[in-house]
Amino acid sequence: MSKRPTAATTLAAIAIVGIGGIGAHHAFAQSSPVRASPKTEVGRLACNVSGGVGFIITSQRALNCRFTDNRGRTEQYVGTIRKFGLDIGATTGGVLVWAVAASTSRLGRGALQGEYAGASGEATVGAGVGANVLVGGSNRAVSLQPLSVQGQTGLNLALGVADMRLELAR
Repeated sequence: MSKRPTAATTLAAIAIVGIGGIGAHHAFAQSSPVRASPKTEVGRLACNVSGGVGFIITSQRALNCRFTDNRGRTEQYVGTIRKFGLDIGATTGGVLVWAVAASTSRLGRGALQGEYAGASGEATVGAGVGANVLVGGSNRAVSLQPLSVQGQTGLNLALGVADMRLELAR
């Protein structure tokens, strides 16, 4: 018995992602404005994401993250990421890696703590990928740009607005 998706399943997932992406983009565009100040890449944030089951309205996953700045210093963060919108299915965990950009080249300790928001889109049939662009942190001065997208297995389709909270690990 093959676990490969059929052409019809793949096309349906692509169509839903495309249509839903428009809605997610519109929802993000309607959210609070992002500062227009220039951003400098200051490091990388890599997060292990727990697996889970998505429901039609929302899903939530635990995060264990490591921020490495451009000078090689590291900080550990814990948190959650939530998606509001269409989220149906079950997946194993994965890894998210973001480029961290800020309006200053040096961030203080714990600068990534706080709330983040942005649009998200993800489709998984077997092994899949997703992308999440988030803005937040201290005074909404941090942007998280996806570098490598999550690798996960299962069957899942998630579209909507992502909300993430990070806290400096103790």
